[in-house]
Amino acid sequence: MPFVTVSHWTATEVTDEMIAKADAKFVPLIKANGATGVQMVRTGDLSICVITQYADAATAQSAQAKIAGLREQVAKEFPMTMTSAHGGDVVGGS
Repeated sequence: MPFVTVSHWTATEVTDEMIAKADAKFVPLIKANGATGVQMVRTGDLSICVITQYADAATAQSAQAKIAGLREQVAKEFPMTMTSAHGGDVVGGS
């Protein structure tokens, strides 16, 4: 069963350059740790949500230590703070 994680981030600024850098640098690293897809969603002027898909919960769980390290790296490189993170099995949708 597919599994999804969602992390919410706030920032003191969000620029197109920051988003491009994060997309080019961190999305490939997340996918290298087992994700099948990653979307960054701008949810406000100073907020972003990252949605990450995995094939199953076991794959997501095995990636979490490395993902935690990537989240720390993001917080050091950008003026951003993760405010929450959630995950669960996909139970519906297309």
